Amino acid sequence: MNTITLPLANVHCMNCVGKIRSALAQLPDCQIIDINTKQITLSCNSPLKAIYQEIKSLGYQVGFNYQLPLSGLSCGRCVAKVENAFSQRDDIFSYTVTKQQADVTGALSEQTLTDLISSLGYQVVSEPTAHTLTFSLSGLSCGRCVAKLTDKFNEAGNIEIIELDKNHTKILTTHSASDVIAMINDAGYHAFKDPNTVVPNALKENEETEPTLTVENSQSEAIKPTTNNVQQLLLSGMTCASCVASVEKAIKQVAGVESVNVNLAERTALVAGSPNIEQVIQAVKDAGYGAEVSEDEQTRRQRQQEQNTQTFKTHLRNACIALGLGVPMMAWGIFGGSMMINSTTSQLAWGFVGLITLLLLVTVGKDFYINSWKAFKHHRATMDTLVALGTGAAWLFSMLVVLKPDMFPTAARHVYFEATAMIIGLITLGHALEARARSQTSKALERLIDLQPQTAIVVENGIETERPLSDVKSEMILRLRPGAKVAVDGVVIEGNTYIDESMLTGEPLAVHKQTGDKVRAGTINQQGSLLFKAEHIGSDTMLARIIQLVRQAQSSKPALARLADTISSIFVPSVMIIAIVTAMVWYYFGPAPSSVYMLVAATTVLIIACPCALGLATPMSVTVGVGRAAELGILIRDAEAMQQAANIDTVVLDKTGTLTEGKPQVVSIQNYNNLSEDQLLQLTASLEQGSEHPLANAIIQSAKQKGLTLSPVSDFAATAGMGVSGIVNTLSVMLGNEKLMAKHNIEISHVQGDFDRIAAQGATPVYLAQNNQLIGIIGISDPLRSDSLSAVKRMQDMGLTVVMLTGDSYKTAQVIANKLGINDVVADVLPDGKAAQIKQLQQQGKRVAMVGDGINDAPALALAEVGIAMGSGTDVAIESAQFTLMRHSLHGVADALELSKATLRNMKENLFGAFIYNSLGIPVAAGVLYPLTGALLSPVIAGAAMALSSITVVTNANRLRLFKPSYQPQATEEK
Repeated sequence: MNTITLPLANVHCMNCVGKIRSALAQLPDCQIIDINTKQITLSCNSPLKAIYQEIKSLGYQVGFNYQLPLSGLSCGRCVAKVENAFSQRDDIFSYTVTKQQADVTGALSEQTLTDLISSLGYQVVSEPTAHTLTFSLSGLSCGRCVAKLTDKFNEAGNIEIIELDKNHTKILTTHSASDVIAMINDAGYHAFKDPNTVVPNALKENEETEPTLTVENSQSEAIKPTTNNVQQLLLSGMTCASCVASVEKAIKQVAGVESVNVNLAERTALVAGSPNIEQVIQAVKDAGYGAEVSEDEQTRRQRQQEQNTQTFKTHLRNACIALGLGVPMMAWGIFGGSMMINSTTSQLAWGFVGLITLLLLVTVGKDFYINSWKAFKHHRATMDTLVALGTGAAWLFSMLVVLKPDMFPTAARHVYFEATAMIIGLITLGHALEARARSQTSKALERLIDLQPQTAIVVENGIETERPLSDVKSEMILRLRPGAKVAVDGVVIEGNTYIDESMLTGEPLAVHKQTGDKVRAGTINQQGSLLFKAEHIGSDTMLARIIQLVRQAQSSKPALARLADTISSIFVPSVMIIAIVTAMVWYYFGPAPSSVYMLVAATTVLIIACPCALGLATPMSVTVGVGRAAELGILIRDAEAMQQAANIDTVVLDKTGTLTEGKPQVVSIQNYNNLSEDQLLQLTASLEQGSEHPLANAIIQSAKQKGLTLSPVSDFAATAGMGVSGIVNTLSVMLGNEKLMAKHNIEISHVQGDFDRIAAQGATPVYLAQNNQLIGIIGISDPLRSDSLSAVKRMQDMGLTVVMLTGDSYKTAQVIANKLGINDVVADVLPDGKAAQIKQLQQQGKRVAMVGDGINDAPALALAEVGIAMGSGTDVAIESAQFTLMRHSLHGVADALELSKATLRNMKENLFGAFIYNSLGIPVAAGVLYPLTGALLSPVIAGAAMALSSITVVTNANRLRLFKPSYQPQATEEK
C-alpha cells in the first residue's frame, strides 16, 4: 500500500471532514491516516481517480491544480494527443486542454506534468497568464475604503475584480499573490491569501520550492506538501517605531513573503507565506537587527523570558554605571562646583573626566552608537540616531572646550560631560523599567501555554505508562486521573467526571463529561477518572489553535497603529531637520555665547523627541487587550476587529443556538388522519434521517427515546429555507414550513389555529404532508438560555440596538422576542437572505455586529462590521468570524464590545500622550519659552522625560489587565 498526501479545498468544518471520512471508508483497501480541513493523508491501493471522484461528489476539491501556458500545439490533433496522454494517467484527475493552456488537477508535481508535456513534443512557457486569487482583507471599514482599493486595482492594470467587499476580494490577474498583497498594503489595508484556495504552483513566483507530492511505502511517514503558513521570529535590537518599519521592509523583500507584522511590544515578527526562513533571518540581520526562529510555544516562551531577563539586567547594570558617574558630576554643578575651563588645572581635571566619560560611551553607551551606525548605513534614522547625535555632540563640544579653550569666548567655556552620562543613564534606566513592564503584557497568553501538560498517561494492552506529550499519537487511549489536566483533544470512551473548562471558555461551572463527550487539552479534571481516545494532538488541539490565534491577533495592527507607523517613518528625519534649524537660529540670532545655546537647544531637541512612546502606544494596548480577551473566553482574529467593535451601534442576533440552548426537542404532535402520534413521529423521524438540521436531530432523538424503529428513506431532498422531502415506505413525505406547502399546493388554511397555538408557546411548528395531503404538525421548541434575557437587557443598557434575525416563522419569533424585550424582529429569512438584511441595516447608517453559530450564518458574519461566532469554538466559528466566544453565553458579546471600547480608549490615551508629549516637548526644547523664562530646558531633563514617556505608555497599557466586564457570572448560576 502507498501513502499519499493531497491538499483539500472548500472543506470548511469538521462536519465536512466527517463526510469525506465516511465516503472514503466505502472504498476497498483505503485507510485514512490523517485528515483536516486543508489536506488528507491516506494509505490505499484504490485508483486515485476513484478517490478524486468520491470527494468531488461531496462538493469538495482535492489535489494540486495547475494552469500551464502551452506552446507548440497547432491543431486539434495536438490537443487530442495531450488529452490522450493525460487520460492514461491515474494521478491526473481532471483536465481541460486548449492550444494555449492546460488546466490540470491531479496528484503529481508540476515538474512531472511539465516533463510529460515535453515528452509529447510540446512546451510549457513561462509567460504570465491570468489566474484567480482570493484574499481575506482587513482595515476596510466603509464603502469609501472599497472604492479606494478598487481604484488601486484599476491603476495597476491586468486585474479584473470578480468580488470585492470589506472582508474579501476575488480577482482575475496576471500578477503574483505577493504583488497583489503589496498593492493592498500600499493602499493602507492588509490582505491574507485564502488558505482554502488551491493555487496553481506555476503561479507561485519567487518561491524556493513548490508543493510536491511524496508517495512512499506505508511504513514511512508521508511528507506533507509545502503550504503557506505563518512563522514567528524572535527579534532583537529594535528600539522604536522606525525600527519596526525597517524590519518589516527588509522581510517583505524576501521571496515568498506575503505579509509580515512586527510587534515592538513583544519583539516578535509573524511572517506569512512560504519563504526560506534562513533568508528572512539574514535579511533582518542585514538590516542591522537580530532574529531567530521560534519553533514552538515552549521554546519561544523560554527564549523570550531569557531575552527579557537578560535585557533587564543589562540595562539596569548600565544605568547604574552611567548614573554613578553622572549624578556626582551633576551634584557638583548644582552645589556650586565650577564646570568652566578657566585654568590648566581645570583643563587637566575635566580632561580626565572626559576620558572617563568616553570610556562610558564606548562601553555602556556603545549600543546607541553601533545601532545608529547600522541605521546610517541603511539610509535611515532611529531613536538611537537621536541619542547618539545628542550625547556625541555634548561630549565633542565639551572635549573641544577642554583641548582648545581659546577658541571659545570665556562665557562659553562650559563642559557638558554630566549631561552625556546622565542622558545615557536615564534612557537606559527607562529601557530597563520598560522591559520589566513589557514582560507582564503577555501574562494571559503565558497562562494559556501553562495549561498544556508535558506528559500523558497512555493505556496500551491494559498497561498505563506516563509518556512525554510528543509520543502521543491520534487514536491512542489515554487515562485522565482526578486533578490532572487533559493532554490532548479527544472523546470519552469510559467513565464520567466534571471538568473545569473556565480557562478556555470563561464559564465558571464545571461541565459534566461522560461517554461520547468531547474533552479539550488544557482543561482540568475535578474528581472522576476517564478513559478517552486522542483525536487532535500537537498544533491541531483547540488550545494550540487558540494560542496561535491570540498570538496572531496580538501582532496585528488596527488603523490607529498604521497611522502611528506612518508618522514614525518620517518623524526621526523631521526631528533631525528641526534640530539643525534650531541650532542655526540660536547660533545666528541667539545671545552670547551663541555656541553654548546652540548646543543645548539642539541636543535637547534630539533627546526629547525620541519616538519610543509612539512606537509602543498601540502594540502594547493590543497585546494586553487581546490577552485579556482570551482570559474572558473571547478569541479575536485581529486588532482591526477590536477597533471596529468599539464603534458598533447595532447587534443582530440569530435565534437558534444563540438566544436559545441550541438543543431543540419535540413538544407537541398534532395529527389530522388516522395515524397515532407515535406513527406520525416514526414517519417524520424516518424522513429526517437524511438531514443534518438541528430540528431534524430533535425529531430523531424523540423517536429514539420512544424506542421507535425508523424506516429507510430514498430520494431524499432538502430545499434551503423550506424543508425536506423523500420516499418512506413507498409514500411521498414532506416536512417543512408554509413556503414548502405552498410550493406543492398543499392546503393548510384549515389548521391555522393549531399552527398559531403552537407558535404562541414559542415552539416552531412544521407541517407534515403525505402524498400531497397534510397529515400533521410537529411542534419543536428550543428553550431560551437562562442568561439571554439579562444579556439582551445589558446590551440595550449599553445603548445598542438589538435585532433578532431568524429563519423561523414570524409568530414564533415574536413570542421569543417579547420574552426578551427585543423590539426589532426579522423572521422568515432564508439562509442566503441574512446577509441581505445586514446590508440593509448598513445602508441605514448602522454599524452592525452579527452574532450567530458560525455555520449557517457565515455570509452574514462576513458581511457585518464585526462577526461574532457563538459556541465552543468550532473550526467554522474560528475561521469565519472576527470574534469567537468560547463560552456559550450572550454576555460574552457584551464583554467583547466593552473590552473593545476599553482597548480602543487605551490606544487613544497612549497615542494622545505620545503625540502631545512630542508636540509640546520639541518646541519647549527648541527654546520657545526662553523669552519668558530666560532659561533653556536641560538635556538631562529631556532624557528623563523621554524615558518617563515610554514607561507611562507601558504602564497605561497594562491597566487593561485589570479590566472587568460590568457583568460577572456567578458559579451558582445555571448553565
